[in-house]
Amino acid sequence: MTREEEQARIRRVLSGDTDAFEPLVTENQTKAFHLACRLLGNEADAADAVQDAFVKAYTSLGDFRGDSRFSVWLYRLVNNVCIDMLRRRKRQETVPLQTEDGDGEETELPLPDDRWDPAALAERAADREAVRTAMAALPADCREILTLREIGGLSYEELAAQLGLEPGTVKSRLNRARKKLCRLLLETGNFSAPAPSNKGKGV
Repeated sequence: MTREEEQARIRRVLSGDTDAFEPLVTENQTKAFHLACRLLGNEADAADAVQDAFVKAYTSLGDFRGDSRFSVWLYRLVNNVCIDMLRRRKRQETVPLQTEDGDGEETELPLPDDRWDPAALAERAADREAVRTAMAALPADCREILTLREIGGLSYEELAAQLGLEPGTVKSRLNRARKKLCRLLLETGNFSAPAPSNKGKGV
């Protein structure tokens, strides 16, 4: 489905033709499911996440500006839903504690699992937010190809077909987008440049 066909279907949905949304689901559900599986490691949870993401896509379709492919926007929704599910999963994880009830029987009391270091979790959350902010500041073409590759997991061949580009152009555009993202992250001070290697300097 071309971008023009996507936009035509989105206009039909916004005009009240609810059936026009189904081809958008059919076109993207497999890749969205694979993305959710990679993030969650669980097919049942992945199926729920994809369903939630499509519901969010349908109900907020009026917010889709069309500056990227529908699939790019959808992958962001899937990614956000999965992150929310992972956060809930962390909060719900417990460790058992053996204790005795009033009749002398042993029972297990759930206690919060303190294996997750709050400082480390906060640091990872800050890193994700920094990357998300930098991605939003990228030009639309850079943001699109990075989302499709890094979040959607598309191969170079799939990217070429999706974006209507030659494979060589895909590689150069992806490389340029990654460099711009790294530069933004360095400029904002969220990440540090790697230390220069001493290899071959006799040190």
